[in-house]
Amino acid sequence: MAERLVFDHHQEFMEELRAILARGVDPRQVRVRTPYHVAEAEELLFERPSRLRYFALVGGLGGFGGGFAFAALTALDWPIITGGKPIVSVPPFLLIGYLMTILFGSLISFAGFLLLARLPDARILDETEEFDHRFVITLRDEVSP
Repeated sequence: MAERLVFDHHQEFMEELRAILARGVDPRQVRVRTPYHVAEAEELLFERPSRLRYFALVGGLGGFGGGFAFAALTALDWPIITGGKPIVSVPPFLLIGYLMTILFGSLISFAGFLLLARLPDARILDETEEFDHRFVITLRDEVSP
């Protein structure tokens, strides 16, 4: 069973959150819900940066390599020799690689965001209580991975 603490004021909420963490409670067991973004609470609960940047890097590199290879292999498969120009000319193929970097980087980043945020998750819709203007601290018994 989870313990839920509800506060009306920001200061009370932050004092209790600091006290909970000072008692040695694992930050992964603490969930907070606030009516607006509270950077202090985020700094207290999250100690490592997101791994989302690696998804963007892999998507961007894969998109560039895939786009450049697609354009080069297409030109090699259907060669059009005009005026002695090379079949695989690097400058125009860089543009295709650049555009595919943006496309694949953004798509893989979005997929990584959904994966890291564990979305879609049906448990999010289980909340029946409304806490529109309040600060809520929920202490869970088990730690999610």
